[in-house]
Amino acid sequence: MASKRLAFNVNQVLRNRAALKAVQPVKRGFASPVSLPSRAQSTTLSNGLTIATEYSPWAQTSTVGVWIDAGSRAETDETNGTAHFLEHLAFKGTNKRSKHQLELEIENMGGHLNAYTSRENTVYYAKSFNADIPKTVDILSDILQNSKLEPSAIERERDVILREQEEVDKQLEEVVFDHLHATAFQNQPLGRTILGPKENIQSIKRDNLVDYIKTNYTADRMVLVGTGGVTHEQLVKLAEQHFGKLPSQPPSSFASALAAEQKRRPEFIGSEVRIRDDTIPTANIALAVEGVSWKDDDYFTALVTQAVVGNWDRAMGNSPYLGSKLSTFVGHHNLANSFMSFSTSYSDTGLWGIYLVSENKTALDDLVHFTLREWSRLSSNVTEAEVERAKAQLKASILLSLDGTTAVAEDIGRQIITTGRRLSAEDVERAVGQVTEKDVMDFAQRKLWDQDVAVSAVGSIEGLLDYQRIRNDMSRNAS
Repeated sequence: MASKRLAFNVNQVLRNRAALKAVQPVKRGFASPVSLPSRAQSTTLSNGLTIATEYSPWAQTSTVGVWIDAGSRAETDETNGTAHFLEHLAFKGTNKRSKHQLELEIENMGGHLNAYTSRENTVYYAKSFNADIPKTVDILSDILQNSKLEPSAIERERDVILREQEEVDKQLEEVVFDHLHATAFQNQPLGRTILGPKENIQSIKRDNLVDYIKTNYTADRMVLVGTGGVTHEQLVKLAEQHFGKLPSQPPSSFASALAAEQKRRPEFIGSEVRIRDDTIPTANIALAVEGVSWKDDDYFTALVTQAVVGNWDRAMGNSPYLGSKLSTFVGHHNLANSFMSFSTSYSDTGLWGIYLVSENKTALDDLVHFTLREWSRLSSNVTEAEVERAKAQLKASILLSLDGTTAVAEDIGRQIITTGRRLSAEDVERAVGQVTEKDVMDFAQRKLWDQDVAVSAVGSIEGLLDYQRIRNDMSRNAS
C-alpha cells in the first residue's frame, strides 16, 4: 500500500476546459446517466455516488476501484497522517472478514488488491477476472464501510508505517519534493506530508480514524470506476447494492471549520528550505513557481512548456540532436547528472518547476543560473520546432500511459474526482495539438517571468548561492 506524490506524471495529462465544450460535467445528486466521450459512461446515484466505466468487450479482466476526494490535505496538524494510516488498516479485517479471510479470498480469485494515498485523494482498487467482479465490489465496499480498526491492528501498523517513513526518507527525490511543498505552502494543509510526522504516527487514535471516515468517506466525494470487461449496467447495479446506503454528506458535527479550511485556496510563498548534508555525494535541488490547477485554462500549456524544458539524464548521452536546449547545454558543460521538469496540479493550485541532481558541487551556481535563464528565454524566444517536439513527446506519453485496465481506471477516476468530467486520450491529444509557441511564451510571461520561486535543496549544497540571487535570475535577460 504505497503513498504517491502527485508530481508530473504522464498519467496526469487529462484536462483542458477548451477541449471540453462538448462534454457535460458530472452533476452529483441525480440518478441520471451522464454523457462522456468515447466508450466511457457515467451515472450518479441519488446519494451522490458517481459510477464511471469504460467497457472493453474483448477484455478478460477488469479493474474496479473507488476514488475518494480526500487525502492528507483533509487533515489537521494534529491528525496529519490519518488518511495514509487508514489505507493501511483497510486490509486488516472487517466485520465480515478477518485479515486472513480477506487475503485468502483475494488469492483464491487470483486477484490483486491495492491502495494509495496522495495529498488530495485516497484510492482503493482491485484487478480480477470478469466473473469475480461482484465479489470484488463486495470486498471494496466491505473494507471501505466496515473496517474494524481494531486497537491491536492500529498498534501493529504504527511500526509498519514508521519503517515505511524511514524508507521514504532514503529517497532523496521524495524528501526534496516534500520540503518543496512545505516551503511553498507554509503552514497550510497542502504543505504537509502524506505520511505525517513521526509523533503523529505514534499518537493517532482510533477516534481520529473514525472521525476521518465520517467526515470524508461520503458518497458525494466518491467515484466507483470500472474498466475492462465490466459493463456499466452491471457496475451500477452492484453500486446500488453495496454503496447505496453510504451517507450523502458528513454529519453536521463533522463538517465544521475543517471543511472551510479545505476550501481555502492555498497561498504560494516564495521561500526556501536547505538541508546541507555533505555525506550525500550530490546536490538535489527543486525550483518551482506557482503552477496551475487541474481545471486551469493553462493546464495543457503548462505541460507543453514543461516539456519544452524537458528531462535529461547523463546516461542518455550528449547528442546535440536529442532533447531540449537546456539538456544540450547542461550536458556539454557537465553541470548536472540529471534534471526533470514537472508540472504538478492540484484542485486549486499547482507547482511548475524543475528537479536538478548534480555531483559537480562547484558548478551549482551556474546550473541554477542557466536553468533560470532558460525559463526566462521561454518568455520571448520559443521556436515552433521545439514546441512541436515537446507536443509530440507529450502525446506519445499520453498514449503509452493508458496501457491496461488499471491505467485507464486511474485516468478516469482522477479526472472525474478532480474535474467532474473525463477527457479521452483523443481529446487530450487534440488539446495538446492546439498549443502554439505563442501560447507557451504567453504562459511564461505570466507564470515564470519575475515570479517568486520556491527552493528546496538537500545534500552537498554549499555551492548553492543565496535565495535573493536565485530570485533575481527570474527576470534576467535571456538573450
